[in-house]
Amino acid sequence: MIETVEAPNSGYRYMPGVFQYSCGVGALPGFALERVRFSKVVPLKEGFARVAEIIKAAGRPLTAFAACELRSPAPFTEQGFIDFNEIYIKTLEEWGIMKDRVNPIARSNVCPKIDPPSEPGFHAFSFTTVAPNAPASFVIAGSGEAAEGKGDYRDNTVRLGDISPSGMLEKAKYVLDEMERRMSAFSGTWDQTTGAQLYTVRDVYALLESELGRRGVFRNGLTWHFNRPPVVDLEYEMDCRRVHVERVVEV
Repeated sequence: MIETVEAPNSGYRYMPGVFQYSCGVGALPGFALERVRFSKVVPLKEGFARVAEIIKAAGRPLTAFAACELRSPAPFTEQGFIDFNEIYIKTLEEWGIMKDRVNPIARSNVCPKIDPPSEPGFHAFSFTTVAPNAPASFVIAGSGEAAEGKGDYRDNTVRLGDISPSGMLEKAKYVLDEMERRMSAFSGTWDQTTGAQLYTVRDVYALLESELGRRGVFRNGLTWHFNRPPVVDLEYEMDCRRVHVERVVEV
């Protein structure tokens, strides 16, 4: 069993990842994860303010913030990604969520090819609510085809620069294996997911049935975003969730 850690005053436990984000979060007994999607991308600073308003309106502390889905204008260089993350985590530190560079928040951050935002911002986020007898819920952070926390992405990327059918299949297998590994930390499987999301601008139609379908990803369909992963030269990313309450907020 993969170790998870209870985040203080949060209503969830998390699977440790890297300083930018955790690998996933799961609601504790008596709590449930709720997902809120904005009708359009909200710039980062304003987005954090809106997240705080929604969490407080639900009668929850800011430490109930558990996961977010970000959108950025274009893939970052590795140094650019580091610089962005240093800005992003300042709010988590101010909210008392992140201490000593240990980050419990699950996250995806991807880049729309069509109509990208002018600056990084929030697409959606999840937080815990008090919910006695609620079914288990979890949110798994996005993962591309590179091992995280092992140095440069380029040196740890599956089939770097290879967008051939065989290259994309190997990338997809790596990401799907990682999704399953992360879900297992919360006793989760594809059969339990309520949503699965794919982020790529490459042609992966040939492997949808043979690989994703074979594993059971399509239980509730697949949302394919025509987006790139957040770092230059990554080509394939996914995330997934088991969340029973979701809503859209107009902005």
